[in-house]
Amino acid sequence: MTEEQTLSAPLGFLGIDGGGSKTLAILIDEQGRELGRGQAGSANYANVGLEQAKASIYQAAAAARAQALGPVEVRNAWIGLAGIDTPQARHDFTPHLRALAPHVLLTNDAELGLSALPQAVGIVLIAGTGSIALGRDLHGNIQRSGGWGHILGDEGSGYALGQQALQAAVRAADGRGPATTLMHRVLEHWQLTNPYDLISHIYPLSDKAMIAQLSTCVLQAAREGDAVANEIVHHAAEELALAVSAVYRKMNFAGQPLALALCGGLLIHEGAFRQQVIEQLDRCLTLGEIALVDEPARSAAQGASNLTSITHWQQA
Repeated sequence: MTEEQTLSAPLGFLGIDGGGSKTLAILIDEQGRELGRGQAGSANYANVGLEQAKASIYQAAAAARAQALGPVEVRNAWIGLAGIDTPQARHDFTPHLRALAPHVLLTNDAELGLSALPQAVGIVLIAGTGSIALGRDLHGNIQRSGGWGHILGDEGSGYALGQQALQAAVRAADGRGPATTLMHRVLEHWQLTNPYDLISHIYPLSDKAMIAQLSTCVLQAAREGDAVANEIVHHAAEELALAVSAVYRKMNFAGQPLALALCGGLLIHEGAFRQQVIEQLDRCLTLGEIALVDEPARSAAQGASNLTSITHWQQA
């Protein structure tokens, strides 16, 4: 871009959500209007490494800029990446992102949801394939609960719902557990005919997303009165509320009502389940604003546009 073009180009703000399966970049203008979006493969730093994560980020950002009608001067960029869990990881990766914008904020992808809250202060609760609660106070202190992955934790997540549905189904088939419609629903979902087909269907793939997709079966069964499914769903809501409460106890919100951002497919697209979680939280916390964050990348772009100095915000 020439100096003359730069002077005349409108300002843009970039938000990038780099997860385990895809990377989404959204570019907005000063009025918050979307100028373009682009998608690429995984940017999970811990899984695919620096070079592949960097390639996905720049590919998604380039695709978003290509959709804009004319040149755009990107002023600030907020990038959230899965696998960025330590100050050292941020220190190692940030220099590779300087070409995206003059001011770049790199955080864990879970922090993107905070951008939907005033001053990015409050707690974000994410329940999709995995689960995590993460909070930030006015002093910039960050605390989290969950996010341990499907082997160590991820309670209340889509994966946990799916796994517990499978366990309840096979226990019922064996006569070790109460009757439930979950086996029928799971077999129908995967187009299988025999419960023992589950063994060969599940173990060779060991796909977290595949298991997490069974959460729809559990939630539907609960809505239709299946007692076993209802217990699984109720327990998931309790676990998510517990994660938020654990973060709240670690932080100082000065007695103010808790601003809460909700992210992830289970909380965005499953209204009844979301309401269960909120009701659980109402019993132990005073809730303030509740924001539903359907696209963390867009929320991050909006957050980047509202930050007068990203460098100062990082140091806060």
